[in-house]
Amino acid sequence: MEYAKFGDTFYIRADKGDELIASVLKVCECENIKSCIFSGIGGCSEALIQTFIPEKGEFETQAISGSLEMISINGNIISDGNRLYHHAHALFSYKKDGGHFTAAGHLKETTVLYTAEIELRPVTGGTIGRTYNPETGTGFWKLK
Repeated sequence: MEYAKFGDTFYIRADKGDELIASVLKVCECENIKSCIFSGIGGCSEALIQTFIPEKGEFETQAISGSLEMISINGNIISDGNRLYHHAHALFSYKKDGGHFTAAGHLKETTVLYTAEIELRPVTGGTIGRTYNPETGTGFWKLK
């Protein structure tokens, strides 16, 4: 993984074998970024996609693998003051058994197949925190 900063924006190139979410979090740690938004595209070899099921209060996970085109990833990083948390959604297209398919949802993790290109924009003028919601078992933005 390599990254560079131009203006207030970071540009990340993840390489074959990199875990993409870990790469984004590493840039945040190295640059002391406590909250940001990010987006990008790329090619991946495997992904864990989740869908939250409110009735169960848990996520269902779908694993996909092969030559996955990451059509889009959008997400954010926030902090509770001690730890960074990611929240990302992604859309993938892929071939399976001669057909074309898509899979999308909350992205837990994905491994880069050949490259992924991410634009990361830190929050300026403040920090978005994290508050825990016991009803869903997940964290949300804390704006004050």
